[in-house]
Formats: sequence, C-alpha cells, structure tokens
Amino acid sequence: MPLMKPYQTIPIHECHEPLVPIPLDRFVAIDPHPYQALGAPYGDRNPFWIRASVLERLDSALANLQTECPGWSIQIFDALRPLPVQKFMVEHAIIEVAIARNLNPETLSDTERNAILPEVQTFWAIPSSDPATPPPHSTGGAIDVTLVNGDGKPVNMGSPIDELSPRSYPDHFATSDADNAPVFHQRRQLLQRILTQAGFAQHPKEWWHFCYGDQMWAWLSRSPQARYGRVPEAM
Repeated sequence: MPLMKPYQTIPIHECHEPLVPIPLDRFVAIDPHPYQALGAPYGDRNPFWIRASVLERLDSALANLQTECPGWSIQIFDALRPLPVQKFMVEHAIIEVAIARNLNPETLSDTERNAILPEVQTFWAIPSSDPATPPPHSTGGAIDVTLVNGDGKPVNMGSPIDELSPRSYPDHFATSDADNAPVFHQRRQLLQRILTQAGFAQHPKEWWHFCYGDQMWAWLSRSPQARYGRVPEAM
C-alpha cells in the first residue's frame, strides 16, 4: 500500500506558470540523461525543462555559488519528470532493491513487493495520477543537482544521486566517521546554502533534491498552498 507523504495534504492553487528550458550554456547537464539512457518514456517532453520561477531561482543559486567558488557550476541531473517516467523509475528502483535482496524481480510475490515498497518510497514519490497528489518532479518545480568544480568535474558529495541508503540524507556525514566525512558534509552544506538562499527547499532525505512551488516546498516552507500541480504529459 503506497504511503501518504505529509506534503501531499497541501492544497494546490495552480498558477499556470509556463515551463522553460534550462539554459545548458550556463549550467552543466548529465549527457546522456540518466533516465533516458535507461529507456524512460519521456515522449515529447524534455527532462531539462522547469517552471519559469524555478529557473530564476536556479540562476540566483548559480550566482551564489560563483561568489563563494569562482569557476564552479551547477550540474543538472534531472528536472521535469512526466508521470510515465516516474512510474518507470519507481519500477526500476523496485527491481534494484529486489536484486539486492537476492529476489527475482520477475516473480515477486505481493508480500515481497510490499516489503520492498517502504524502502523505495523513502526516496521515490509514488506516481499518483490524482491531481491533488502529483509527484514533485512532475510539477516542473523540482530539480536534482550537484556541484561541478573549476575543472568541469563533478564534485564528490559522498554518495551518488538516487542511492537508496542513509548516506543520501543531507546531514549524514555530519556525524559520520567515514573517510573524508567532514569534506563531504562541507560540500553538501555549500550546495544546500546556495540553493536555499535562492528560495529553494531541500528534500529532508536527499542531498541533491531541491524544490520551489510544489507541495513539498509548501510543506517545508510552511506555505498554506502550493503553486504548481502536475504538468500534463502533452501540451
């Protein structure tokens, strides 16, 4: 049974703000896009599009970063995620967890699948088609990002994006005795700082996920309503 996320109770007052492309001459993109490379069904949608106000804040975050770290940039891992892609990626995550547990993903029983779902749902939003409970990335208000240094190389943040483990929690390395833990924590704090100063809110359990205008943002910022609902798969 899908778990209801606390932010899903926030009402949505859709502002109908348009989607705009992320200018990849100013930001760094993962190429090929990781989910497209897996075969995720984007249709005519581009994963590097977001709402106009989200781009304004992303530009502010980049300016904040370059003030602190001249020559550095923000790498966009993912942005717009249509509902079919969300469904595809949740199933992909279930398969990965099943394999890690030495289970055959093609013959999962309902009991085995239900045992896997809580771990997957810690990080992945269930692909609800209910207009009142859209997945964050399906609204155009969420981005997954990391840092790129002055040499154009992604900065090691201590764990990869989308890892299903406590290492993904933003403050995991604050109390860790792992090698380079203070460095990883400092880098995550830098990423958090430049984006929250620009108006984003950070996912409580994902160091890479930031949002503006969606239900998660409203919940985290204590706004009474969200600005963005789910973007239709085709327009």
